[in-house]
Amino acid sequence: MPVTTHSSQLPTPQDPEDDTPTPTATAHPEPPSPEPPSPESPSPEPPTTKSPSPEPPATEAPAAETPSAHSSPAESPTADSPAAEGEPADSGEPAASSEPSESADSTEPAEPAPASPAESTESAVSEPRGFRARVSYWRGWRGRYPGVARVVWWTATVVSLVLVFGALSLPNRLFALHLSRFVRLPGEAIIGAAVLLALPRRPRVAVAALAGAALGALTIVNLLDMQFVEYLGRPFDLVLDWTLLDDAQSYVADSMGGTVALAASIGLVLLVVLIMAVMALATVRLSGILVRDTRRATRGTLIAGTVWITCSVLGVQYAALPVASDQVVNTLTSEARRVRATIQDEATFGKVARSDTFGATPAAQLVPDLRGKDVIFTFIESYGRSAIEDPGMAPGVDETLDTSTAALTKAGFSAKSGWLTSATYGGSSWLGHSTTLSGLWVDTQQRYRTVMASDHLSLTKVFQKTGAWDTVGIMPGVQKGWPEQKFYGLDKVYNAFQMGYQGPKFSWSTMPDQYALEAFQRLEHGRTDRDKPLMSEIILTSSHQPWAPIPKMVGWDELGDGSVFDSVEAAGEKASDVIADSAKSKKEYGKSIQYSVTALTQWLERYGTDDTVLVFLGDHQPISRVSGNNASRDVPVSIVAKDPKVLDKIAAWNWTDGLKPAHDAPVWKMSSFRDRFLKAYGSTPHPSTG
Repeated sequence: MPVTTHSSQLPTPQDPEDDTPTPTATAHPEPPSPEPPSPESPSPEPPTTKSPSPEPPATEAPAAETPSAHSSPAESPTADSPAAEGEPADSGEPAASSEPSESADSTEPAEPAPASPAESTESAVSEPRGFRARVSYWRGWRGRYPGVARVVWWTATVVSLVLVFGALSLPNRLFALHLSRFVRLPGEAIIGAAVLLALPRRPRVAVAALAGAALGALTIVNLLDMQFVEYLGRPFDLVLDWTLLDDAQSYVADSMGGTVALAASIGLVLLVVLIMAVMALATVRLSGILVRDTRRATRGTLIAGTVWITCSVLGVQYAALPVASDQVVNTLTSEARRVRATIQDEATFGKVARSDTFGATPAAQLVPDLRGKDVIFTFIESYGRSAIEDPGMAPGVDETLDTSTAALTKAGFSAKSGWLTSATYGGSSWLGHSTTLSGLWVDTQQRYRTVMASDHLSLTKVFQKTGAWDTVGIMPGVQKGWPEQKFYGLDKVYNAFQMGYQGPKFSWSTMPDQYALEAFQRLEHGRTDRDKPLMSEIILTSSHQPWAPIPKMVGWDELGDGSVFDSVEAAGEKASDVIADSAKSKKEYGKSIQYSVTALTQWLERYGTDDTVLVFLGDHQPISRVSGNNASRDVPVSIVAKDPKVLDKIAAWNWTDGLKPAHDAPVWKMSSFRDRFLKAYGSTPHPSTG
């Protein structure tokens, strides 16, 4: 029977700061007996396990002051609790109160519980203990729902396998995305398994996580390559192309609105983080499964390695692809080669840019055969060979070219046309402009920056250098500072906000081409107070993707401030309905080229003079979704004039008469046009070496 004490013999309360347990007080302390107690005598209970009086008090202490081991299900030991997982479990006995509880009806006071460090810091112990129990409760869901746990385990494992093996086999071209690509045996997976099997636990987890993150980064680069090939006809450049992402964001904002652009930017960042994190988790999970049975895993890795080597040596193929895949190695090798070439090209191209065939030519010896002429260089956005020769677009565009040729002939103009191979494809129009006018092959952003910072003589600057022309630029696509004005030798530039346009934007294009040309006539070409002829550079933007909505021609006398286009824009196609639909994109692209050519040729009919010389060309082909995966980079170029002597100067070029170049008309690199044009019109070469 437990020994009880009177209230006068209760132990002195412990100091809360004292961690030493106070021994239990007894009524008659005696020295311990040297002999073991007999079986008949009850064994004294140790102080740490003494229970309260079997007669409970009539009134229980509040739960907040007397926590119980059974106060909630989350704190009771179960098969899924810490006790079931190897952690200590509760004793199952009621927890003792830090102060003895008394009842008004009890005849003797309850025996006080012995003081202990845990009880002296009860509030600090009960909360972590409850938290651990709750964590244990949620961790133990596998035991409560074994069927669901099996499904989750297998699903996570299969998803991890698909992600890792898919990333190892992912191509970097959209047209190469076929199921056959993903049934190959990646050699990198075999090497990775061998490395992970040889590592201790912690290094293994770290290496697996880093490898997964790297695989995620490679997946992102492959996806960027797909999009760059689709839109620009070339892979993503790890050194130079990060700045183009800002241009892409601006394009989306102009085409589909700022909200869509912001959502797309946030979504892109989240996607990048998600891909790398999920890929890291997937590789860590697979590495853990791999080492569960190292003997079997080692045997399987050796067998897979033997199969891979055999297939590689014998050249075994499936669906015209090698079964033994080394996609990751090839991709990394290709990226490293491109990075090295980019770095080397900077120094090499810098030397080329400092050399100029006409750099030292005196002003009097530059384009003497065009003196007195109003010369206009016009780029039509995305005007490529596909517009003239692709069966899906050619009928409408060819009809427009034939009609325009006939109208210009009736107005007294003649034309000759050929082909130029552009330095860019699908986008980055400024590369095409600079290649044509500099005479250098400018196919990267790095080269563009080098050229713009150089003293290389651009074709338009030639006219400024002579002092015989006023020079002007009509740039409806420029919406911010444009330091390139100096390189192009333009005395004055009109940007999107300086032509008085008050009408709606047409997706990316700030104004219809017809309005931009009318503004050019009003602001510069039609001036009667000019004492010099005019050299102009005009960029027409209505045929810029996404080709929706497209402007329509209105009466030239009705243009006003552009408000007349409000109803035209409202009735047009929505960019979101066209941008992802190949068939619609191709159809609307053809219509946009028809519109731009019509606007330009009608302007020439209306305002051209005997001294007007018009040179117009495309800057690049449209994206591959419109032009096709194997389309050339060729663009049409035409020279139109009333004075027959102007076209006689280029008779040796063998260009086609009219605005539509023949299929077999001469094809030149775009970078050769400057020198050919300058020589044709009497310029004398005087090279400079910088």
